[in-house]
Amino acid sequence: MPYRRDHHSIAADADLAAVREARRATWTGFWVNAVLGVAKVWGGIAGRSGALFADGIHSFSDFITDAIVLAVVGIARRKPDDKYQYGRGKYETGATLLVAVILVVAAAGLFIDGLEKVIGWAAGAELERPSALALAIIVVSIAAKEWLYRYTRAVGERIGSAVVVANAWHHRSDALSSVATLAGVAGAFLLSPRWRVLDPLAVMVVAVFIAFVGIKMIIPAVKEFLEVSLPERELDEIKAIVASTPGVITFHRLRSRRNGSRFIVDLHIKVDPEISVSEGHATASRLERAITDAFGRRGIINIHVEPYKGEQIRKDGSCE
Repeated sequence: MPYRRDHHSIAADADLAAVREARRATWTGFWVNAVLGVAKVWGGIAGRSGALFADGIHSFSDFITDAIVLAVVGIARRKPDDKYQYGRGKYETGATLLVAVILVVAAAGLFIDGLEKVIGWAAGAELERPSALALAIIVVSIAAKEWLYRYTRAVGERIGSAVVVANAWHHRSDALSSVATLAGVAGAFLLSPRWRVLDPLAVMVVAVFIAFVGIKMIIPAVKEFLEVSLPERELDEIKAIVASTPGVITFHRLRSRRNGSRFIVDLHIKVDPEISVSEGHATASRLERAITDAFGRRGIINIHVEPYKGEQIRKDGSCE
């Protein structure tokens, strides 16, 4: 008889592969950020571009988020144990929240820097004319960061890791700030001195966008810490699966929440009171597999089996 591995072993291997993939993507970003950060800071000084120098400091902030992801992604994917009976998914949630806060702080720093330059320009201060070197570095930076964003986000979505996706958006924020820098530096380099204010103005606009992206990440992370249920669309899908599972007459007490890349579902199903305990268990196992297969990611599903006693069944298949 051929050896068949159970779904727990397969899931453990999938988690291991996901961790390796997440770390590979993060290390790639780490070294790209290292090169770009040094190049921008040097180019800002040598190319007489304060905006490029500030953009380089923003790139260095990615080191912090890369380090967070490298430290957390392996921990979050460890198996549940006696101390962490539902796993360590909240580590990933916390890291996502931290990455998002760093995004907002970086955006605030860019906005303040741009505002100070605009105020100085309005007071009569003359902004320096950057060199062609600064323009070249910015163009390379935009291309590299946009590629890094697409690559990292694809990995994060493939393995279902919110923190990797959040880190991808940090790469995109760096690319966007570089676009603003490019607009400003190009205007300052190609146009008359009075147009050099385009640089700080563009940085301020993109800083607002970066902050918005960060806030959009903060909200779901906070909701997860507060144990908010799964989205209504996903709950409706779960209800449909339960109601269509052979052997399940109705169900109630459906509760759900997220734990990092995992989802947790608790529910009671009602079955024919005349069937055996083994048959009731088989129905629950069939339902557990159906929910896990439908969502395509690891879940913790707790199903309590009860006898059906003639309760009124609602349109969605549930009962009181």
